[in-house]
This record gives sequence, C-alpha cells and structure tokens, in this order.
Amino acid sequence: MPDDTSPPAGSSARRLVPLGFLLAAAIVFIVVGGHHYLTFAWLDRHRDWLCALVARWGFVAVLLYIAVYAVLVALSVPGGVALTVVGGFLFGTWLGGFCAVIGATLGAVAVFLAARAGLGGLARRAGPFFTKLEAGFRADAFNYLLVLRLVPLFPFWLVNLVPALAGVSLPTYLLATLIGIIPATLVYASLGNGLGRLVDQPGLGVLFHLSVLLPLVALAVLAILPVWYKRRRRKETI
Repeated sequence: MPDDTSPPAGSSARRLVPLGFLLAAAIVFIVVGGHHYLTFAWLDRHRDWLCALVARWGFVAVLLYIAVYAVLVALSVPGGVALTVVGGFLFGTWLGGFCAVIGATLGAVAVFLAARAGLGGLARRAGPFFTKLEAGFRADAFNYLLVLRLVPLFPFWLVNLVPALAGVSLPTYLLATLIGIIPATLVYASLGNGLGRLVDQPGLGVLFHLSVLLPLVALAVLAILPVWYKRRRRKETI
C-alpha cells in the first residue's frame, strides 16, 4: 500500500531543480575550461590586467569579485584559495578578506538551500549512520558546524551539503559559516597582500617582512589543525 505522506513524484522532481541546475552549471564550467582561470599561474600572468581593472572600475570591481566568488562556491568548483589570495593581492588583507568571506558565505548558502530543497530529510531515510549524523548536528549544530569550518577536516563543498541533509536551520548554518571561515580567509588574503610585496620588491629579504612571513606561519598552523584535532578526538574517545 503506498505511503500517503510521501510527496508526489512531480513535486519531488521540482524540488531537485535548483540542485540539478547548480550541478549542470558546474559541469559546463569545467567542460569549457573555466577551471583553468582559477590557477595561480593564470593569475600571475594576468595580474597587471587585473590591477588595472580594479583601478578603473573601483567599487564595481569589488562587487564583481564578490559575485564571482559566490557563483564559484555555489558551483562547488575548486579555486577558492586562489580567489582569496588574489582578493588580498588586489584589495588588501581586510577588504579582500571581507569580500571573500561575503562571497563564500553567499555561495555556501545557495548550495545549502538547493540541497535542503531537493534532499532535505534524506538523513532520516538513508540508514543509521546518517541518522546519527543528523542527531549530532541537532544536538549542538552551531558548535559542530563551527568546528568543521574552523578546522579544515573535510572539503568546503561537502560541509556545505551535509548540514542541509542533517536538518540544520538556515540561521545557524549562516552564522556558523560566516564566523568559521573568517580566520582561514584572512590568512589567505594576507598572503595575497604579502605577495604584492614580492612582486614590487623582488629579493629574498622581503620574505622576512611581517606581511609575508606571518601569513606563511599561519598557513603552517592551519595545516597542523586537522592533525591536532583528530588526535584530540582520539584521546577523548579512549
């Protein structure tokens, strides 16, 4: 006997449209070679053109950068680190970091809403593992998600999807994402700002300038965080 509480097949298909659109757009982006524009080599070759564009367009360039960042995060294509670095290079640590945080948060929310619309409640129907995952998020969703954002244990796109499947509320997801991505974003933006000194003042001595040295140290700390967190969790479970 069919379950009367199940949504009609047509309704379920329509709910998958936003997520399907993002997936199709991501495939098209990769097929046409868009990912080649998100490499440090391409950015290095076109840095003068990018700087001239920012100088000519001013605030419009800032809005364009945020929009591009948001779209690429929504499509879940790689290149966020390179975009954050170039944001720091073009706009400075604070403005570049702020723009990257806003763009990344908007893109992450788009993925979250699309996944929640099409796959919401999947955890309850996908077996005991996802049921436990959902229970973990519901117990302390904000802190759980905040840790996943602060400590890069999993890919950014995966952390965008899982909370939607686990039933996390939009305000909780938005706030934890916004706060959690700030430290790493500022580190990469600061690195981009420091790379500007490498371009303007070539020579090994510039590597010891604080604007270059501190981001490199911070990157080392970010790389160690996942290892430290896993060891701490392992000790707590013993």
